[in-house]
Amino acid sequence: MKMTLRTGALATQTAPCLVLSVFAQEPLSGAAADIDRASNGRLKALWEKGDLSGETGRTLLLYDVPGVTAERILLMDFGKSSALTRANYRKTLAAAINAIQQMHAGEAVLALPAILPDGMDAYLAQREAVMIAEERIYRYTHTKNDKHAPKMPLTALALWLAEDADPAVAERAIAHGAAIAGGMRLAKELGNLPGNICTPSYLAAQAVALEERCQALTVEVLEAEAMAALGMNALLSVARGSRQPPKLIVMTYEGGAPDEQPIVLVGKGLTFDAGGISLKPATEMDEMKYDMCGGASVLGVMEAACALNLPLNLVGVVPSSENLPDGDANKPGDIVTSMSGQTIEILNTDAEGRLILCDALTYCKRFDPALVIDIATLTGACVIALGKHATGLFSSDEALAAELLTAGDRAGDRAWRLPLWDDYQQQLDTNFADMANIGGREGGAITAACFLSRFTKEYRWAHLDIAGVAWLSGKEKGGTGRPVALLTQFLLERSGLM
Repeated sequence: MKMTLRTGALATQTAPCLVLSVFAQEPLSGAAADIDRASNGRLKALWEKGDLSGETGRTLLLYDVPGVTAERILLMDFGKSSALTRANYRKTLAAAINAIQQMHAGEAVLALPAILPDGMDAYLAQREAVMIAEERIYRYTHTKNDKHAPKMPLTALALWLAEDADPAVAERAIAHGAAIAGGMRLAKELGNLPGNICTPSYLAAQAVALEERCQALTVEVLEAEAMAALGMNALLSVARGSRQPPKLIVMTYEGGAPDEQPIVLVGKGLTFDAGGISLKPATEMDEMKYDMCGGASVLGVMEAACALNLPLNLVGVVPSSENLPDGDANKPGDIVTSMSGQTIEILNTDAEGRLILCDALTYCKRFDPALVIDIATLTGACVIALGKHATGLFSSDEALAAELLTAGDRAGDRAWRLPLWDDYQQQLDTNFADMANIGGREGGAITAACFLSRFTKEYRWAHLDIAGVAWLSGKEKGGTGRPVALLTQFLLERSGLM
């Protein structure tokens, strides 16, 4: 979608649709008041008829408003200004974009409200508008004909700026919002693809395609033979149950000084997870195509970094395989030796994500990283703990945890920190190996993070469990693109661009 800025008198803006903000049962203000004056009170008269009930997210479409050049005016109701939250702001903008998609407009000029939610400045409000618009126009079409697609989809959106607005801030907001939205779109699309298309080889091909689009990016794909030579027996043990060859995808983005330590992102890339011998229940097993959303989010962040030309060094590592039952698959009770030399008793083959991640985390030492963040749809326990709203954050590094929490709050892609105390480590004890791959039902998300922590002692590290936030179920089933926004915000702040 093309994003631009508009300035000047709103009443003379040429557009198929002009979108204005109103607040429930409150006098017209800002851009809406300007249009009301230009139309000799016509807007107020229509507004006072009460067709908007004051419910947040309602819209009202007006035609032939006198004194206004735009063909249509769409009023979007943000509810009471005193109760405006970021969630309501998003909900209302999404409803407005949906309404435009139902018209034969194709283009629109958007005037954002002068009153913003607490904690949201003009930059964030404008960036959010870009991201919401991109999110609402995304449609999955790779394997289906979309019979419900808009006949005239929104292809261009202009943000209107008042005289006192800073155009430099708006331009930055558009650039950042478009880059984050592009990364989220890639992550969503990869997640939504079925497992018979989005295989480990397909993920690797998408990384190579990204390399072709980004001059600062180089990609290396390690095959099973190379992983075996490195001693990645934990990762390879998971792949033994599949006919799809595993891949270790390594993406290196060089935007900083040559001697600058990189930030490393590690994303779990299980393109389908049936649980292996510890087979999952059949109900909703189709959603296990989303078990690669950690890897997809790393590709999405790399795409955003390329679009933004971030002045830092970044490495993305995606260990990718399938987890299926087979005659050569892992069995409960098997013991494997990880790349670190530590042995692991596999008590549950469905706890496979940590097995592929632990070797990838050991591999990260070669980059001499400034810090490492892994992202994984790791545990159902995290979904039980935090639901579908917050990413689970684990780290023993207080400063890094605080940075990530702040970035999530600012991006509107929030995380919540859970403990990573040594008290939980004993749950991984076993009589037959250095550790078990599960720690029992109690604190399952925490013991999974404790397992990973044993492979990260030589660098700063944080773990993001995105099992609850990476996709939606039910009628709205689909990838969310989270936590691309959180991580890109983190990198923007690290780059000094915020």
